[in-house]
Amino acid sequence: MVATYLKRWVGNRILSRSTRKGGLDLSKMRMFPSSVSMPLRRQGLDPVPELGAVRETEPVHKLAHLFGLNIWVVSGHAEAKYVLSNEEDYSHDIRPLVGSDPNKPSEGIGGLGFTDPPDHTRLRKLLTPEFTKRKLARLEPAIEKIVNDQLDQMDAKGPVADIVADFAFNVPFLLIADLLGVEEQDRDRFRALGPARFDMSGGGIGLFGSASESREFLFEIVRKQRANPGDGLIGSIIRDKGDDIDDVELGGLADGVFLGGYETSASMLALGTLVLLRDPENFERIRNEPGAVDVIVDELLRYLTVVQVAFPRFARHDHELFGQPVKKGDLVAVSLSGADRDKGVFGPDAEDFYPKRTVSSAHLAFGHGMHRCVGAELARMELRAAFTALAQRFPDLALAVPEDQLRFRDFSIVYGVDTLPVRLHAAAGTEQAAG
Repeated sequence: MVATYLKRWVGNRILSRSTRKGGLDLSKMRMFPSSVSMPLRRQGLDPVPELGAVRETEPVHKLAHLFGLNIWVVSGHAEAKYVLSNEEDYSHDIRPLVGSDPNKPSEGIGGLGFTDPPDHTRLRKLLTPEFTKRKLARLEPAIEKIVNDQLDQMDAKGPVADIVADFAFNVPFLLIADLLGVEEQDRDRFRALGPARFDMSGGGIGLFGSASESREFLFEIVRKQRANPGDGLIGSIIRDKGDDIDDVELGGLADGVFLGGYETSASMLALGTLVLLRDPENFERIRNEPGAVDVIVDELLRYLTVVQVAFPRFARHDHELFGQPVKKGDLVAVSLSGADRDKGVFGPDAEDFYPKRTVSSAHLAFGHGMHRCVGAELARMELRAAFTALAQRFPDLALAVPEDQLRFRDFSIVYGVDTLPVRLHAAAGTEQAAG
């Protein structure tokens, strides 16, 4: 009892420092209170049971009341789709809560996820042409080469390799670096900027501090390419739009592509491999059954939903949301992982991975509405190519450690596993075990 009181008192003292001088500033918080952590917690690969219980009884649920701000979590599938597509009642502008002046573009935090129309509409139009099916089809050979090169290196390193470090992070990183046009000499620094962007264990200081570092790096890349546009997305937009788009906006767009295409795909590749390894029939179907990988990838996206919550929404005015009284300024968080386990949509076994599920494509892993991930199809292409090549190259792939020894990321917006040691070949694995 005393320990609980002291922990709460210390937490309140730390949090109170972020509310002085003009209200709440998330970027100054040294910790996020445990009362808001439930949608980001898991037990292994599954959301905590509390999230499912809330979804069944109160799909729009008041999670906490902090510093005069109500925080709601939406976990039902229908309710989530409604909020995600509702631009009339909700804004994405988080700047008033991170110490920025919304009237100064130079203080914008960049990216599409925190942008409202008309800016969002204008900026998204710059990206959409780069992610059409025709443009993406041109990337298929590059994706296959990246995947196979990484498998070659992993095989050479064997008989045991780490799917996370040796494959899952490398594939999307190399693709996004190529797509954006990041030069070789800048890539080591670029690589290190991803995982910290979603880690909430260090509070707002860690979360927004790493975001600031990433943006500054991309602003540098944009400034360099102003003088000498490269072959990637950044150079293409500079050549096409010139001074019509400034460095902050273009850097923010590049940051959004980086965020949406690196850490998320890496987590999906690693966790997806873990799920598939639980039953050898999964990889067998990918190897031998035409079209199976498409259905399996969508079911993995639904089951894992590694982006656990959508970008926050802020109520523009008082209104009622499925019977709950939402006040102007309230923060509404949509639990994508909760919505993708909704039994009313995905069936009574929605908590399970079922690789032949026919309704998996209704998932919200890429969001919904105007802010749905612009690179969704590119992510699918990566996952299909990677899992197919993995299944073909290593038919005897198996975990090299008991699953209960794996360590997962705690309290992160994008869920993931730290390492995933695997045996690449049965004979090598047997020899190693015997040795």
